[in-house]
Amino acid sequence: MDGSLISDSKTEAAKAVPEKFWPRGWWKIVDFKIGIVPLPIFVILVGLIGYYSWIGKLSGEITMAIGLLAVGGFACGELGKRTPILNKVGAAAIFATFIPSALAFYKILPAEVVRVTTEFSKQSQFLYLFIAAIIVGSIFAMDRQVLIKGFLKIFIPLAVGSIVAGFVGTMVGMALGKTAYETFFFIVVPIMAGGVGEGAIPLSIGYSEILHQPQGELFATVLPCVMLGSLTAILLSGALNTLGKRYPHLTGEGQLQPGVSNDIAASEEKVDPASIDIATIAGALVTACTFYLVGMLVFKLTGLPGPVAMLFLAVAIKLGHAVSPRLQAGAGIVYKFFQVAVTFPLLFAVGVSITPWDKLVAAFNPTHLAIIVSTVVTLMATGFFVGRRIGMYPIESAIVNACHSGQGGTGDVAILTAANRMGLMPFAQIATRIGGAITVTVVLIVLSRIV
Repeated sequence: MDGSLISDSKTEAAKAVPEKFWPRGWWKIVDFKIGIVPLPIFVILVGLIGYYSWIGKLSGEITMAIGLLAVGGFACGELGKRTPILNKVGAAAIFATFIPSALAFYKILPAEVVRVTTEFSKQSQFLYLFIAAIIVGSIFAMDRQVLIKGFLKIFIPLAVGSIVAGFVGTMVGMALGKTAYETFFFIVVPIMAGGVGEGAIPLSIGYSEILHQPQGELFATVLPCVMLGSLTAILLSGALNTLGKRYPHLTGEGQLQPGVSNDIAASEEKVDPASIDIATIAGALVTACTFYLVGMLVFKLTGLPGPVAMLFLAVAIKLGHAVSPRLQAGAGIVYKFFQVAVTFPLLFAVGVSITPWDKLVAAFNPTHLAIIVSTVVTLMATGFFVGRRIGMYPIESAIVNACHSGQGGTGDVAILTAANRMGLMPFAQIATRIGGAITVTVVLIVLSRIV
């Protein structure tokens, strides 16, 4: 009894003594993060970047570039996550891409920041490192049944969606006073061409050769449609993520088909991630880079886009049991790291360096908006219902179809980030790369026959 009273009195005394700020109070501040960046580090980085920008000596070395992109990307992403209503439709990915684009265009961002971001993005090409890590990591850590059952099946909603969306978009354009020719070839097709580098550029070159018009003017015509189509897909994918939380039976939360898991933890032989050493993780990253380099070699020899070649190589290696379970688990950790740590800095770099704000704004007229939105909505809705019909989760099927209207690899990243389903990246690459290549090829053949 007395012991109990003594214990209670000690507890009361401990409560009466105010907790000291140092060190626990300070630790709470350190543990508060902007994205992944501890708040004190974020403040220091902002000060350093501001100072070096002010004196005109902002360095382009990798350490400064990492700090700069982390500050910009996670600040914009955090703003999107904390914006009411919009945070439920993928605002984090949208803000991380389009706010930097607007700030750069209106010269609100310091010129030094724009210069360093643009130079680092173009010289390092770390978008391709990101895509390599995401594709190889997600495929290696995926259950083999997903690859066997999902890869061929995903072409069905993708093909049907492309045909129906092309028809609906063209009809909407005609109803609004545009010709079927102008609507289909210069608004609808660019949306599903596979982005900028693999879609809009080869499409405009093909148009130029067939129509005998300047390629630059044709590129400027189709580019806004690519960008606005991607923005629409991002918004709708974010909305589908919200829909999935409300109606769980419509989604596998990143799993493509019922009964077959493509979660990172799923593999033929379970390996505890805690048992994976740093050397194995580093080896998995080098493996991803090697696959990308092989893809580039295939591109030079055959013309097959590098990411597609890398995708097929990773699938073949996985299906052939040529990678050990430990390396597969290491690749899964690499995938998670890039998903968490690199996505928003990458989107910030894309917004500053290759997203022309003026071209995007130029497409914001009622007619273009109606055609683009109706095309993307139809593409995703068809994926939703066809996917459900053939035994896939409708929300995942719709999101993969959305990537067919994305801005290439960057669009895939933004769309899957908004949908919180980065594990669908291999299927997204099929929709973007292969779907886009088929679209461009078929359309150029058709146009050459009718002109």
